[in-house]
Formats: sequence, C-alpha cells, structure tokens
Amino acid sequence: MEWSEVIDNPFLQNLPFKIEMDKWGKILMSPAGNNHGNLQYEVGKTIDREKKSGKIIIECSIQTPEGVKVADVAWASDEFIAEHGFRTPYKVSPEIVVEVVSPSNTKKEMAFKTNLYLNQGAREVWLVDEKGVITYFSDAGRIEESGEV
Repeated sequence: MEWSEVIDNPFLQNLPFKIEMDKWGKILMSPAGNNHGNLQYEVGKTIDREKKSGKIIIECSIQTPEGVKVADVAWASDEFIAEHGFRTPYKVSPEIVVEVVSPSNTKKEMAFKTNLYLNQGAREVWLVDEKGVITYFSDAGRIEESGEV
C-alpha cells in the first residue's frame, strides 16, 4: 500500500489514533490521548514563538527507508517549504522533528525513529515525555539543549 492510498481511503480518515506505515506498506496504528494532543500543540507553539519564521506542521509525514513515519510536530524553515512545499510524504525531513512519547512507545522504538529522522536530514529530534520534559538529539547524539531555538 502507498501513503497516498492511506490518506485517500475514506475508512482511514478521522480515526482517533495515529497511522504510520512500515517498509512493507503495512499500516501501523497507535492510540493517542488528549494529553498527547495538548503536548503537540504546546511544543509547536513554543517552536513557532522562538523561530518567528518557517512553518509548524502537526502530524508531519516523512518517507524513510523503514516506511512512512508521522512526526507529531515538525518545524520546516521557509527555505525547506520553498523547496519541498507541502508534498506528502516528505522525502527528506524538516529541520526539527518532535515525537511525543506515548506509554506504548519503547525506548528502543524511539531511538530507532530518532535515527530515521536524523538520517532523513533532521537537524534535531526532540522527544517529549508525558510531563512535557524534552530530550534533544542531533547527529552528535543526545544534546543538553536545542541549538535550533
């Protein structure tokens, strides 16, 4: 199955959970609670306030070698948007990618996704826990604070 088929399928629209795909085209689903949505908004708002340019994208689809992953929040610079627009999914990652960690996510899974986003071109990946605490990563590994905001 292709990502465009998932997006266009009326049975898969307005679901109360996040959909991603693995590298074989299999649909993966994860439930998200209201706190998850609130954290997406709060992190996006914080980045937007600090950056003052570019675009915040909630539920940003990114094609990776392991299938389409959907970042909870992404920040794309004006230059990124000029080059890539809002194509779906992106073939390269926007500069900042944020994952809000759900109770069902394992550390191994989040490390795997972090590496996927960085390998697709993200400059930073932020992992946000259920209390809103952010852990930052770059190509150098874990970093103490964001160099992007």
